[in-house]
Amino acid sequence: MFSFRAAGVLALILTPVAAALADSPTPTPPPPPENVWFGKGQFGFLSSSGNTQAQSLNTIIDLARIDGPWKNAFNVIGLYGKSTGIVSSEKWAVQYQANYAISTDMFAFGGLRYEHDMFNGFQYQAAATVGLGYHIINTDTDKLTGQLGLGYRKVRPEQINKDPAGSGTVISRIPGDATGDAILTGGLDYLHNFSATTVFTNKFYFESGKSDTLLKDTLALTVKMSDKLALSVGYGITDNTKPPAQAPGAAPLKKLDTITTINVVFAF
Repeated sequence: MFSFRAAGVLALILTPVAAALADSPTPTPPPPPENVWFGKGQFGFLSSSGNTQAQSLNTIIDLARIDGPWKNAFNVIGLYGKSTGIVSSEKWAVQYQANYAISTDMFAFGGLRYEHDMFNGFQYQAAATVGLGYHIINTDTDKLTGQLGLGYRKVRPEQINKDPAGSGTVISRIPGDATGDAILTGGLDYLHNFSATTVFTNKFYFESGKSDTLLKDTLALTVKMSDKLALSVGYGITDNTKPPAQAPGAAPLKKLDTITTINVVFAF
């Protein structure tokens, strides 16, 4: 419940800020280009809390291509950070999804996800899913898309051993056995245009299986400075309901990780 309350509080804070920045009526946005790759990249500073306390650099790349009824989308995330000279955050993740339009509002999808995080207790998490999605709201001002599917997930936990003197240095990692299970997966993707230059987004995603339930919620307020350049402030929550067990006497891994980002966004 904490993650949803935190997300709601941030949304309430950002909404009046975005409204104040909305200095012009929202025009009808142009349709996305077809038969070419397009997207955006982000780079900026990150402050994290949870299993890691650090200041980091992060990079996000989003790519998409529309070919008739097909849409292919890639998302790549990377971050790296140090605290008092010690590496305290290191992660990269790749997600791919292909959509096929069944009708104006309904689509079928297939997706792949791979994540490698050096500090969440999983050496890797990988999933393949299929399902159906629906454009619940699709206006010039608001867009809301939901999807639900089934899939298979494979994870490999690891035991993280840190310096007993308290420096925080990881001195060893002991991988566990990889396990796989069937999962239920779903998500909600919301976008609101406050104006031609100010956009609020909220992306929620979950994977639920026997071994663990993964919840992710990411909010962002983006203000365009030009056709190609923008500034974005974001807040993200990741909740693993069953983090891997650690060695006897070691501090257990926290279920909840949060990140706050301030990024420069460039379109291409």
